[in-house]
Amino acid sequence: MKQDNKVKVLFVCMGNICRSPTADAVFKHQVKAAGLDKHIYVDSAGTHAYHIDESPDERAQKAALKRGYNMQGLRARAVQLNDFEEFHYILAMDKNNLAILQDRCPQQYSHKLGLLMSYSSQWDRYQEVADPYYGGSHGFELVLDLVEDANQGLLRHIIEGSTEKRNQGR
Repeated sequence: MKQDNKVKVLFVCMGNICRSPTADAVFKHQVKAAGLDKHIYVDSAGTHAYHIDESPDERAQKAALKRGYNMQGLRARAVQLNDFEEFHYILAMDKNNLAILQDRCPQQYSHKLGLLMSYSSQWDRYQEVADPYYGGSHGFELVLDLVEDANQGLLRHIIEGSTEKRNQGR
């Protein structure tokens, strides 16, 4: 990890009330469990301003809480232009939101954009985290399954990347 400041990760979905706050809460939990919360900053946002300042969807919160993830302090916000400069990883939940981010992103920061599921090690058949908003509780459980795995891969990637940089400095 960077010595001078934190690695910053932004999870993005459409409204920032289901998938991206779930990824946010899960990753914060994983980062803290790894003892890296002083080195990694986590946030989430939406490509659309539908739910600004709202809490995450109650169904998402309920599913997350069953697995020990607390989403209470999270509030929806929209992606801002300065996020592209500020964050090191800007990870969309699906291809539609990735395309929106690619359209908005200044060219010099486009290398920061990607799909969260590209870090998954167990869910090869899923390239995206589907929006559970209009479905039943199973969708929220699947979001958690996908996000838990992909976030572990992301955390490994961040740790390995920082180790490589330290080794190159020797």
